[in-house]
Amino acid sequence: MESFMNLYADRGIFRLWLGTTFLVVIFKAEYAEVILQSSKHLDKAEEYKFLHPWLGTGLLTSTGSKWKSRRRMLTPTFHFKILNDFVGVFHDQASIMVKKLSQVADGKEFDIFNYITLCALDIICETAMGRSIEAQSNSNSDYVKSVYKMTELVLQRQRTPWYWPDFLYNTIGYGKEHDRCLEILHDFTLKVIKEKMDAVSDASSNSMEEMLNQHSDEDVYRGKGQRLAFLDMLLCTADDGSHLSMEGIREEVDTFMFEGHDTTAAAMNWAVHLIGANPDVQAKVHEEMDQIFGGSDRPASMNDLKEMRYLECCIKEALRLFPSVPFFGRKLTEDCKFGEYSIPKDTTVIITPPGLHRDERYFPDPEKFDPNRFLPENSLKRHPYCYIPFSAGPRNCIGRNFTVTSKQSREELFPIGDLIMRPEHGIIVELRPRTT
Repeated sequence: MESFMNLYADRGIFRLWLGTTFLVVIFKAEYAEVILQSSKHLDKAEEYKFLHPWLGTGLLTSTGSKWKSRRRMLTPTFHFKILNDFVGVFHDQASIMVKKLSQVADGKEFDIFNYITLCALDIICETAMGRSIEAQSNSNSDYVKSVYKMTELVLQRQRTPWYWPDFLYNTIGYGKEHDRCLEILHDFTLKVIKEKMDAVSDASSNSMEEMLNQHSDEDVYRGKGQRLAFLDMLLCTADDGSHLSMEGIREEVDTFMFEGHDTTAAAMNWAVHLIGANPDVQAKVHEEMDQIFGGSDRPASMNDLKEMRYLECCIKEALRLFPSVPFFGRKLTEDCKFGEYSIPKDTTVIITPPGLHRDERYFPDPEKFDPNRFLPENSLKRHPYCYIPFSAGPRNCIGRNFTVTSKQSREELFPIGDLIMRPEHGIIVELRPRTT
């Protein structure tokens, strides 16, 4: 894909065949805007159907009126007041990771990728379901292994046209392994949902809004009240008359798990690599942290996060170079025109953020890691669709706000464009305790 983007860089568009499927790939901001700002081209590409057995038709995979209904229903669950409730989870799980990393902070090389990935999985599971799976302590649990295996199986099937028919996949493919993982994942989610539903029916009839108002930001972190999870809010939505069934709740919880943990882990890993590979940037991040925390080891609050402006620029620049989702597809619902190119109805259009993010019109010297690109004064005049790590427009990522010395050169990382952009050989780092 990268070689094609280099070949057609001046056009920002090319076409190809994947098996019997005709694809148009775009990586120009003006063309991406045509698709992403449209209220008509909201249907996902056919290749997303391989996620249906796991995720059903939740927010990621649904289309038409069902998607619009779910989006309206779920948007309030991601407002900043609710995200405040999750800060304590972030801190607790990050503290576990830091404790584990301190055991290998001896200046020797190691792969940090799985440390960060398991931490992200713990965070997403606890914020999604209110249940700790302790992935950082038990990475061999059936649930943890099934999450990763299912992601691998879905990607493999998407890339293998002869596995697309269900009959062939189930007879000569990996159908049995797929179904075994699926049973583990669904059983766990449904068990947690049932336990939550039983707890809600036994509790008082306080509305979720009243429960939220009982918590101050500090109370939420200190554990003075019950931590609320995404699942709690889904149950409230159903109780408020929006008619979200148990199966609908399962779809959205599994979608949150799938979309959340891998994307978060990938972003964290790339940021660690890029900050570690640029000592001047790392020094500025240290300086900013020292200004906010001084010599204190207190947990970060939501207000502290708002003060981490330079670190935010670093994360945005990491997502520019290595966006967690390297491509996403839409199926055209009517004929569409991209500049001089006319594309017929029912064509699958693939949008590639890595190509968009390397447009020299908006990002000079695009391969350079430069967090200053995202200082307010440097971002004002950019095209609104030249930087889309969380997609954009009506179908953008609903959870977009949820959000070391490297011994590898950029060339040694070999980014792999799976469902999530990850390094083929991990993220090799050295860690040492700070002396000042």
